[in-house]
Amino acid sequence: MTASASTTAVAPTPASNAGSPRVSVARGYRFELVKLVSQWRIRLLVLACWIAPALFVAGVSQQSTLPADTLFGRWMLATGWAGPLVILGFSGTWALPLLTSVVAGDVFASEDRLGTWRHLLVAIRSPRRIFAAKALSSLTVILLLVAGLAASSTVGGLVAVGDHPLVGLDGHLLSPGDAAGKVLLAWVCVLAPTLALAGIGLLGSVALGRSPMGLLLPALVALAMQLAQMLPLPVAVRLALPSWAFIAWNGLFTSPAQLGPLVIGVVVSLVWAVLATLIAYLLFLRRDFTNLTDDGSARRAVTAGLLPLAGLVTATVAVVAATTGATTGSGIQQDKVQASLAEDFAHLYRMQTAQLHRPEVTEAQLRSTAACTKGDVKDDAEGAGNDWRCVVSWHLPGVQAPGQAIYQLDITADGRFVADGDGPKEVNGYFLVRTVTGDAPNPLWQFDGNVDLLPATAKG
Repeated sequence: MTASASTTAVAPTPASNAGSPRVSVARGYRFELVKLVSQWRIRLLVLACWIAPALFVAGVSQQSTLPADTLFGRWMLATGWAGPLVILGFSGTWALPLLTSVVAGDVFASEDRLGTWRHLLVAIRSPRRIFAAKALSSLTVILLLVAGLAASSTVGGLVAVGDHPLVGLDGHLLSPGDAAGKVLLAWVCVLAPTLALAGIGLLGSVALGRSPMGLLLPALVALAMQLAQMLPLPVAVRLALPSWAFIAWNGLFTSPAQLGPLVIGVVVSLVWAVLATLIAYLLFLRRDFTNLTDDGSARRAVTAGLLPLAGLVTATVAVVAATTGATTGSGIQQDKVQASLAEDFAHLYRMQTAQLHRPEVTEAQLRSTAACTKGDVKDDAEGAGNDWRCVVSWHLPGVQAPGQAIYQLDITADGRFVADGDGPKEVNGYFLVRTVTGDAPNPLWQFDGNVDLLPATAKG
């Protein structure tokens, strides 16, 4: 009698389980969110993301030496809208992969380290709701960190420099309102690859358990994809990686905007995010929580995680190649480089004309053209490299002889180039001009540009 009574007291009956209150996803989400933000490292990251970018942008904007090797870095003294774009470029390369590793890569593994799975299952009694609560809470924290990076860098730039027009990647001026919209859209677009890395973080946290590789997986995958973007890969392979969306926002700052690569990058990233999260969810539901040693394995991570993602890359490459026609080649072709450089030059020549108080001239009157060679290749040159040499020609009203200027181009594999003036010095040499924000280098001396890697048929 005593043993039977004690057994009944310890083991709840089905009736008592059925009568206990159900823990909803919303309650579980609030619980997991409180657990995350109570960690000192998460609080430190939130504080850093909401303060450090503003201090960095404001500090750099007061220096005479600017990060000219960073996209939009050379314009940080001219407008406050350049600062958040500089931070965006840095975040896509380093900050966002690390943030997703710390948040999403540890959200499940922390329970393995602490041995608290049984307590959590007793409290919620549903692996499905546990997964949803943890995934949503980690997503909330990641969105909070990204919002902090964007808001802080924008406020720092506007306070330190002001709300002035921004020079786009084709040399045209964007009004402050237009620049604000494009900066916001660029930050929104990088949420897609961030979600892809977050999904990989959830997958690593579930599949590898307490292993530190689960925590490092998003950062390692991001690093591998960044290295791949630096290689001379075909355009279809480049666009099939989620990391492309960390680069493709550059196309927003041309006129017309280069939306094709950006749309592909965002869609690919979202597909990666959904697939990685789905795999993590299925692995989590199949886990044996009665076995305390079953906290994931490297074999499971490869067979159930990495192989499906590798298959996704193969399928995506085939789809991108079929829909865009970008089957082989780098996408950096001689005619594209010449057209992009000539357009940049025309826009910036008008800016220089206004700064030097010369008679106004239009792009149609200038009729600027460029003739480029790459090393010893004069016809059908293509590919990235720092051995591009271009001669830009233009016409001025009332002047019969065309003007000419020489530029040395350094083009990276993602289509971005830096044009360095090589004479004549009165056109593209280094000298200071007076602007509304103070003295600034001659805009035709050095400037950035962008080559659309997609074939013309894909854009039309």
